[in-house]
Amino acid sequence: MIDLKSAIRSIPDFPKKGIMFRDITTLLLDPEAFHYVIDQMEDFSRGKNVSKILAIESRGFIFGAALADRLGLGFVPIRKTGKLPGEKLRQEYELEYGIDAVEIHADALKPRESILMVDDLVATGGTLEAACKLVEKSGANVSGIAVLVDLAFLPWRQRLAKYDVLSLVKYESE
Repeated sequence: MIDLKSAIRSIPDFPKKGIMFRDITTLLLDPEAFHYVIDQMEDFSRGKNVSKILAIESRGFIFGAALADRLGLGFVPIRKTGKLPGEKLRQEYELEYGIDAVEIHADALKPRESILMVDDLVATGGTLEAACKLVEKSGANVSGIAVLVDLAFLPWRQRLAKYDVLSLVKYESE
């Protein structure tokens, strides 16, 4: 077992005072730690009959694309508004001060497909919840959510309670 937490750099007061930023770029520099993360996400996906990996822009792409390649599955990027050229499905979600949205191509998923969501970090769960709603809007099913970092002191569990969530590194306080 690898101590993933020690591979993640903590940077105080970034991007603003009072925030402890969890920088995964140091983990990405460590091939053994990165490989271990993908191994754990691969193990989590077993038995879920996953047909595609969806990952959230942008750091989720790193883990989602590697996992899709490892499993021999298609990869679907979930993007911020205005980044996809084709016909899209869109899901809005609330931010602390406003509204944001995520999108996927309308033809990316088929009804009843089994989807594994991947992201680098879960905090409030708003983006992941919106991404799951997009999957469900398409008629596909969310079989699980895999994240590297879990900010356990934030209230994401209520939003994602109906999903099977794997988190590899938990931070109990900021």
